[in-house]
Amino acid sequence: MTCTPRAAELIRALRAAHGPLMFHQSGGCCDGSSPMCYPLGEFVTGARDVLLGEIEGCPFFIGADQWELWRHTRLIIDCVPGRGGGFSLEAPTGQRFLTRSELCEVP
Repeated sequence: MTCTPRAAELIRALRAAHGPLMFHQSGGCCDGSSPMCYPLGEFVTGARDVLLGEIEGCPFFIGADQWELWRHTRLIIDCVPGRGGGFSLEAPTGQRFLTRSELCEVP
């Protein structure tokens, strides 16, 4: 997984304002499948959450059900103009995180 330069810039700005961060790839009904950004530890992960890695030094988790659907893709976190998810830290910035994906070769 990786992020675009625009997303990296937003992550750095949010970290400067809020301290250490974490991400969780939402699969819920309220915010669709938006990557949600929280202060580190504010979102409690469960036994079925998968740690995919880090973007800009921030842990990135995804629910097991979502992971099963996306396991053969390379996730790319981007940001675009718009309002982020209601609980995600970027909501008031006028930008929102967005997950893009590329299909990976399956051995």
